Amino acid sequence: MRVPLSWLREYVDLPATETGRDVQAKLVSAGLEVEAVEQLGAGLKGPLVVGKVLTVEELEGFKKPIRFCTVDVGTANGTGEPQEVVCGARNFVAGDKVVVVLPGAVLPGGFAISARTTYGRTSHGMICSGDELGMGDDGSGGIIVLPPEHEAGTDAIELLELVDEVLDIAVTPDRGYCLSLRGVARETAIAYGLPLRDPALLDVPAPNSFGYPVKIADPSGCDRFTARTVTGLDPEAHSPIWLRRRLQKAGMRPISLAVDITNYVMLELGQPLHAYDRSRLEGPIGVRRATAGEKITTLDGAKRVLDAQDLVITDDRGPIGLAGVMGGANTEIADVTTHPGTGEVHGTTEVVIEAAHFDAISIARTARRHKLASEASKRFERGVDPRAAAAAAQRTVDLLVLLAGGSAGAGVTEIVAPSAPRTITMPADHPDRVAGVGYGRETVVRRLQEIGCDVSGVDELLVTVPSWRPDLDAPNDLAEEVIRLEGYENLPSTLPTPPSGRGLTERQRLHRRVGRALAGAGYVEALNYPFIGDAVLDAFGLPADDARRRTVTLVNPLSDEEPALRTTLLPGLLTALRRNDGRGSHDLALFETGLVFRPTGDETVPVRLPVDRRPTDEEVAQLDTALPRQPRRAAVVLAGAREQAGWWGKGRPAEWADAVEAARTVAREAGVELVVRAGRHEPWHPGRCAALLATVNGEETLVGHAGELHPRVVKALGLPDRTCAMEIELDLLEQAGAGALQAPRISTYPVATQDVALVVPRDVPAAEVERALHEGAGELLESLRLFDVFAGEQIGEGHKSLAYALRFRAADRTLTVEEATAARDAAVALAAERTGAVLRGA
Repeated sequence: MRVPLSWLREYVDLPATETGRDVQAKLVSAGLEVEAVEQLGAGLKGPLVVGKVLTVEELEGFKKPIRFCTVDVGTANGTGEPQEVVCGARNFVAGDKVVVVLPGAVLPGGFAISARTTYGRTSHGMICSGDELGMGDDGSGGIIVLPPEHEAGTDAIELLELVDEVLDIAVTPDRGYCLSLRGVARETAIAYGLPLRDPALLDVPAPNSFGYPVKIADPSGCDRFTARTVTGLDPEAHSPIWLRRRLQKAGMRPISLAVDITNYVMLELGQPLHAYDRSRLEGPIGVRRATAGEKITTLDGAKRVLDAQDLVITDDRGPIGLAGVMGGANTEIADVTTHPGTGEVHGTTEVVIEAAHFDAISIARTARRHKLASEASKRFERGVDPRAAAAAAQRTVDLLVLLAGGSAGAGVTEIVAPSAPRTITMPADHPDRVAGVGYGRETVVRRLQEIGCDVSGVDELLVTVPSWRPDLDAPNDLAEEVIRLEGYENLPSTLPTPPSGRGLTERQRLHRRVGRALAGAGYVEALNYPFIGDAVLDAFGLPADDARRRTVTLVNPLSDEEPALRTTLLPGLLTALRRNDGRGSHDLALFETGLVFRPTGDETVPVRLPVDRRPTDEEVAQLDTALPRQPRRAAVVLAGAREQAGWWGKGRPAEWADAVEAARTVAREAGVELVVRAGRHEPWHPGRCAALLATVNGEETLVGHAGELHPRVVKALGLPDRTCAMEIELDLLEQAGAGALQAPRISTYPVATQDVALVVPRDVPAAEVERALHEGAGELLESLRLFDVFAGEQIGEGHKSLAYALRFRAADRTLTVEEATAARDAAVALAAERTGAVLRGA
């Protein structure tokens, strides 16, 4: 909602020194979201005056039409002589009044005006359009042509109200009353403690029996309908400058006098209106639900097929408008036309004004169903004051009579469905208990009365809610009003004292350690939506019986393409990787920790929990049995360079071993030593996939997979070549861990290093050899590192050489050569027994 400060001052006597920024601060403190204060005319400097076009000379020989004009600007140029101006616009003629900017002036944007030679003539200034003055689109498509009554030389800055401040307010759905100057003025008056001149307080004639006939077939959809008639309108009457400028400042384009007036009253009072050309109406106006398949052409020229739930305005021919959304083209105000032979002017001379109140939910659904958001629907779906309809109709009639020379019809139609005022019972100290502040009854009553409530009672307040506040339904709503008007910034900030001995659980600490460890290893956390679809599971190549295809489907998914909860973290991460790669970031390492949802098939139908009491333990337990298993996992994806090239040497690309190392990094945070074996698991490459195992409750358990993705998957998902990934289950790692991590003991005694090179069959995994060496070396082995793999003729066909560096150290003594050698020999012996390893060269 755009609110010009000059317009706002008509309803609240703000101090003359108050700026838009000052008002913004007050309204923000009262709970309104004032996003910006626009300074109209900033940098504008005159002389900018009204000019009368005396002569127009068409210049020939140029690529586009150019005109040399003389303009009477009065004494504004200091001489009183006609001003010579070159102009390319075509929408004015000699005798028209226009806006002229003279040399020495500065237009918005810092555009300085001076005399200059162009197209062979000297132009002493410029004839202005609305865009050049920062006025926006006025519908003319060119130069501003003013009404003839304005004298040449009149200051156009004041005439066009070019200097102003506009508050841009983001109105939240619960404050629909602020989609009007009336509502914003009320909030401003309360914020400043000033009286409000309510524009809706008008003398409205009582309804009578000879108004335009209206029939309401659906009172639940339309509980109030006011119709007024104005005749004798001058079809050539135009909207005055002040009216057009207020619409422009509020963000609306002037169209025609009748339409501009209805838009103006809507902005002023918040009540949408519609004006029908009475000559185009056939029979009474009706309000009913549409018949499925009915058609209507709306004012935007679109032909629409109606739904049975749409609320429509009708006459004897059928629908003539979508109620509360947009009118129909067959009854719109006619454009002014002139008969070419007689010169007779034709246009709308009689109008019927509609001011109605429609059901908010019905209007919102119709607008969304037809993808037709309008200024009217935006207000109706947020709640319009039903009691403002008669005043809005009267205000429209008054303006039509004043500006278009019409006569108000004596007939007044007003159909009102019976309704009682809405009341709320609230303890007087309820806001005190909600806010934790002692406001007192007097303050509570005063604040509620300021927003328009009638309040009675002492300890128990009976509050009658004003008609323009449909958002007030419960005591907490009233408490919120008191708290916001007293100032959210005045609420005390009290931090709760945490009980001693509490903090993060061991599980939470593990999850945090995992995140920090992966970030320290160069991975960037990417948080993704927990939704997937069958398309990505098909791209993964998952068989039909794969457990990851058993998903939990959402009743109301955000996207039809991803209607289920994820069973693996990889789809979201791979999507993020592809998106970043497509935007130029090719060296990527991403990670995510989060829940996956793995139904077992044993879930029960969920119980409906009560809302009037706390659920019992049994009810909560029954709800838990309806939930799928939700293990927490960690996953990484890699592509591009893992180590960058530079002056320090060559870089290297990310490969499957980096994914395995990421798994080891995660496992170390849980105090778990992973066993890595060759595996096969979609979507990984069958020859470059590692199965990750850990000892859980005494049994070796599969906890995840790591490696390079299958080329078919890479192609299907549009990923970079050789993309690698890892996924591991944190809950299983937590079970495999031995509790709190123990810091390593650092021995002060020297290390003894022994290297061994073992020849094994090529199909023997290095991990099996390492495991045997570890077990055989015993407690003296401090660390074991594979530093070379070699295969060639010297080794023999079908074999490979694995070279290991073994570090031995004792905690209480310096090892002798004999002890280190014995430990090495024991390690080699066990490796030979289990894997067939032979010392190279033996």
